[in-house]
Amino acid sequence: MQEKGTISIHTENIFPIIKKFLYSDNEIFLRELVSNAVDATQKIKRLATLGQYNGDLGDTTVEVSFDKDKKTITISDRGLGMTAEEIKKYINQIAFSGAAEFVEKFKDAKDANEIIGKFGLGFYSAFMVAHTVEINTLSYQDGAEAARWTCDGSTEFEISKGDRTQRGTDVILHINEESEEFLDKWKLQGILDKYCKFLPVPIKFETKTESVEDGKDDKGETKYKSVEVDNIINTTDPIWTKSPNELKDEDYLAFYKELYPMSEDPLFWIHLNVDYPFNLTGVLYFPKVKNEFELQKNKIKLFSRQVFITDEVKDIVPEFLMLLHGVIDSPDIPLNVSRSFLQADSNVKKINNYITKKVADKLGELYKKDRKAYEEKWNDIGLFVKYGMISEEKFYEKGKDFALLKNTKDEYFTLEEYKEKVKVAQTDKDDNVIFLYATDAEKQDTFIQSANKKDYDVLVLDSPIDSHFINQLEQKLEKTNLKRVDADVADKLINKDQSFSNVLTEEQSTKVKGIFEKAINNQNFTVEVEGLNPEELPVTITMEEFMRRMKDMAQTGGGMGFYGSLPDQYKIAVNGNHKVVDKILNAENEEAQTKIAKQAVDLAMLSQGMLKGKDLTEFVKRSVDLI
Repeated sequence: MQEKGTISIHTENIFPIIKKFLYSDNEIFLRELVSNAVDATQKIKRLATLGQYNGDLGDTTVEVSFDKDKKTITISDRGLGMTAEEIKKYINQIAFSGAAEFVEKFKDAKDANEIIGKFGLGFYSAFMVAHTVEINTLSYQDGAEAARWTCDGSTEFEISKGDRTQRGTDVILHINEESEEFLDKWKLQGILDKYCKFLPVPIKFETKTESVEDGKDDKGETKYKSVEVDNIINTTDPIWTKSPNELKDEDYLAFYKELYPMSEDPLFWIHLNVDYPFNLTGVLYFPKVKNEFELQKNKIKLFSRQVFITDEVKDIVPEFLMLLHGVIDSPDIPLNVSRSFLQADSNVKKINNYITKKVADKLGELYKKDRKAYEEKWNDIGLFVKYGMISEEKFYEKGKDFALLKNTKDEYFTLEEYKEKVKVAQTDKDDNVIFLYATDAEKQDTFIQSANKKDYDVLVLDSPIDSHFINQLEQKLEKTNLKRVDADVADKLINKDQSFSNVLTEEQSTKVKGIFEKAINNQNFTVEVEGLNPEELPVTITMEEFMRRMKDMAQTGGGMGFYGSLPDQYKIAVNGNHKVVDKILNAENEEAQTKIAKQAVDLAMLSQGMLKGKDLTEFVKRSVDLI
């Protein structure tokens, strides 16, 4: 058997094109070749099951090895093997049947993932790192002869008699100069761990030292000795391939630790298992996220038939569930194609909708089953639920029944329960129910206490997306508005057409306003003298609800950047009915009036953490003088 030939393709040389387009992601050559070896192994097992192969299957481990001196990497399997004719068919013809179309279609491609796996190019990814590739193979068929195929990265190939005596295939890569980094044990181990960790056939790479029992010593204690064993890099039956009723909680937690060794235990998980109208398996975990919003993303790993593809699952998993961790495996997701293609694929949209529904059902089930336990988890899962309600209409419809609101007393309510709770005390003159909220309960404590004195309840809404959630609640809940507890003085937070009359004359009010404006001397502060409850503070600093909300949304990327660049505008409400105002009007001179006014404003600023630097130092000195 001796044959030389040319791979018949229209373009002069396909290999430089493959190298050029795929070079940015050249480590995937190992994924492609090991996956091919696994496929060949699974096929021979299938034939044996069907009675179409009666030989001894033997050890079907796939082995990856390298030789630093010879500069080779070899992937060996004991799968189907090929005859010389099959090599010609599968390697020379089918792999290149789409070559002209490939060159035309992908000449402007920027991403390796747009190409590999199309047109049978998986095998040819070998030429990204090798100057010559050999295939040494023996078919499982009776009487088959071993065959060898060699190609040096041009369109010419040679087929000759092989020397393999056992069924299966060796693919030998002669590594090129610029890819010698791959002739390293730890580099190869890292790539295998990344892409092949859960393949369904054992993958051996080198050996490792293990400690095993070796009898007892004189004191009757167990002795150990070190032995060299095969280093099998993968778990062939990860938990997502099993039925949920085969698994215990410990199995799910152990798998989570395998995926994320340094993470805290997850709160709970969802086992995905569907075979119609698409195939999908997987396990999604709810981690403890708190408010570290961005740090948590890209933790879901996408597999196809147990081969790792990517952890960029943006289109498969709804945006709001990008904070979940875990694994999704689906042969129905188009492999290795650009993300724009992924979005357009109908299966991807179906999978996205299915995952949304499963998550909503799981959360609803947890809420109904044990509300107290659900409330305890709310600080961790609230971010998911709110994000989902904002971004997915279908999720909002389900989520409104298990979304919780927490008040400053650590009590939890559903949206309907809360509206019912506050509607008597917190309905304004236009029949709108007003939900009051704090974004920082400690900092806004003065305002919360003032609201509580009036029998108002205050919610805590302090997550990174609450500014968006608040807007959504106003759109969705009928005749309901939300107002931050420091958006106005307590008497004016909920407009009930009730007010205290101002004991000051118009002339006195004008005079007091002037004194405060001079004391503050800041154009971003607007002074108003108002008739308020004499029990309230002499000075209250507030920011109007609309402006504050726009600024909050600008900070969380809500498209309100213009507001984010505006200077903060505050209102100084001077309580005309407070005795401090009397003191100011009766002070001996203008300097004394300004000093008391400045002290009152600084106290208000101090209560909100707004007094800093030089202003704080002066306030302390002035306070000492007053003592």
